[in-house]
Amino acid sequence: MKREVKKHLFDIKTSIESIFDFLGEKRDFHEYQNNKLLRRGIEREIEIIGEAMNRIMKIAPEFQIENARQIIDTRNWVIHGYDKVDDFIIWGIISIHLPKLKKEIEGYLA
Repeated sequence: MKREVKKHLFDIKTSIESIFDFLGEKRDFHEYQNNKLLRRGIEREIEIIGEAMNRIMKIAPEFQIENARQIIDTRNWVIHGYDKVDDFIIWGIISIHLPKLKKEIEGYLA
């Protein structure tokens, strides 16, 4: 694995861990929805995840990460469609997709 790819994988892992740290053990949707600073912090980490994934796909297009295109598209949606970001969709990403992505990334980094 190229060193630069490994660096971006580590960035993705770090951003996922930051999101979970921001939310704490409780992970309450209503707290998330009512806390603008928390929402913006999580959105920023999602942007980083998507940008790191985009860079991986440019450096090593043969690298197989499930849903890579959707991850990049989500980054673009959060940045360019900032006024249309849906808290329920972001919460679904946090709850369903990020734990799976974290395991996949950790497998590559192991």
